[in-house]
Amino acid sequence: MMSRYRINKELGHNHSGGRVTFLATDTVTDQPVVIKQFQFARSANSWVDFDAHQRELQLLQTLEHSGIPRYLTSFETEDGFCLVQEYKDALPLSSSRTFSAEEIRNVAVSALHILNYLQNRIPPVIHRDVKPDNILLDANGNVFLVDFGFAHVGEGSVGVSSVVKGTLGFMPPEQLFHRQLTEASDLYGLGMTLICLLTGTPADQIGDLVDISYRVSFKHLVPKLSIHWVRWLEKMVEPRLSERFPNAASALTAMPSAPLCPPQATLSQSKLSFQATLPAQSLSKAITISNSIPNTNLQGRWELLPHPHDPSPDVYQWISVFPATFESNLISCQIAVNTHYLIPGKTYFRTLKLHTNSLSPSLSLEVSVETAPQKHGSIPVPNLALSLLWGFLVCLAWFVAAITIMLNQLAGAVGSATLGISIGCAVGLEVTSWVLRSAGWRLGAIASTLLAAIFALSIVILSLTGFIHGGPLVPLAAAIGVIFGAIAAAAIGLALQLLPLSPSKLPAIPLTLFTVVFAASFGLSLATQFQFHLISGILSLSVLPLIGISVRSILLSANSYISFQKQHRHLIQP
Repeated sequence: MMSRYRINKELGHNHSGGRVTFLATDTVTDQPVVIKQFQFARSANSWVDFDAHQRELQLLQTLEHSGIPRYLTSFETEDGFCLVQEYKDALPLSSSRTFSAEEIRNVAVSALHILNYLQNRIPPVIHRDVKPDNILLDANGNVFLVDFGFAHVGEGSVGVSSVVKGTLGFMPPEQLFHRQLTEASDLYGLGMTLICLLTGTPADQIGDLVDISYRVSFKHLVPKLSIHWVRWLEKMVEPRLSERFPNAASALTAMPSAPLCPPQATLSQSKLSFQATLPAQSLSKAITISNSIPNTNLQGRWELLPHPHDPSPDVYQWISVFPATFESNLISCQIAVNTHYLIPGKTYFRTLKLHTNSLSPSLSLEVSVETAPQKHGSIPVPNLALSLLWGFLVCLAWFVAAITIMLNQLAGAVGSATLGISIGCAVGLEVTSWVLRSAGWRLGAIASTLLAAIFALSIVILSLTGFIHGGPLVPLAAAIGVIFGAIAAAAIGLALQLLPLSPSKLPAIPLTLFTVVFAASFGLSLATQFQFHLISGILSLSVLPLIGISVRSILLSANSYISFQKQHRHLIQP
């Protein structure tokens, strides 16, 4: 019978076990075959083992699975006997090469399907020697389980007198200690095989990963391995039989759907800031998500974390992401913000979560939104500008009054210098008004003209009453008055130019005039020590309009603020 086969080369041998495997050619069919020769006469084994190998032959004849090389025939030789199986052009997993994550997953799935086939037989078949040497992988990704020399038919314990059969490092504890074997026993060997492939550990060194309690420590060797696969593998190689998967079917069901080495999601930025310039404005910005792990596929889903002030998403969601879900290793997502239902002049902080199938299952994106300010009709009084104008004119009026009093004393008449100063102030105001008008300071020009008219009217009235009259110092006093009038007009024009509000929202000219009259009368009263009842009366009358305007502005501002709050109380809070 041996003459029918032409030996091509030796594939492997086990001298202690008396087994040699050859690649041969069937000269009848001209097909390649594998011949496993059991040389009992040349080994330490006795012919007693012949019965065990006969049971292997009987088992192989009944197995029909694409992942198990088909039994062809067997025959006796002078040294023992030979087993002939179909040849698979595949290499064992123990051969020197590297495996991709997809190849390792394929090995796990295919091997579990083969074991599931064996375990579903009646009685179930336990291989007892699942290891890298006994699992083949061809160029097309097909997986084959070989060498059923240690296979055990039916669950149960192996006799204590029996020699431990299997390979150290790949045998579960119950097999080492001759305890009951179950369908979970072969899962241990497959799990250790997968750990060899993932960690690059040679099969003869796999024992280095097993501690004194028979637990396998491998996580430190695969830092990028998915935590789901780590836990699955830990359950595959659990030393306690009760904690391991009960059979291949349950291991297949529990196998993670995530890839072994998941992608690594990276956001182009962790914070996004939006600033609206108009009410109810819609804004958007792009953020890029990339995957740096080759041969993986990144999947992601965006979620806006709930906020106590936001309505439910089915009612209204003012922050949205497009696309909300994706499957790509490089994608740009648009973060859109609608400020229509947001309170103006506020800053909002929200968090977007990106859930992915990467090592870091979720990433955070902090979003801040600053809404456009909205004026709510408040009418503040320009206190600073008017206060500076008032203080300046008080000093100016006091100085003018002091000079007037001094000149009147020199002239020996009360009203001579007063008349000249008054005329000069009126002229200075009017001349400066013309200058302000030509420079485009229209409000200052109008106010200066009105003040000049008031001065002219007061001169006429005081002249008719005889309070002021002509004298030799009138021209000198008038010249001095022109200077003071020009200075006052310039100060008034500058104050009106710097007022923060437009005339349509604030009676700028009347407010300025009342301030000027109040300041001038106050300065004159200081200079004359409040001796003139007329000036004191003007002082009192000019205060009342200022108080009224200020109170009115405060009330209008309060009313406008209340209306503003009522208008926006139904908007989304920050």
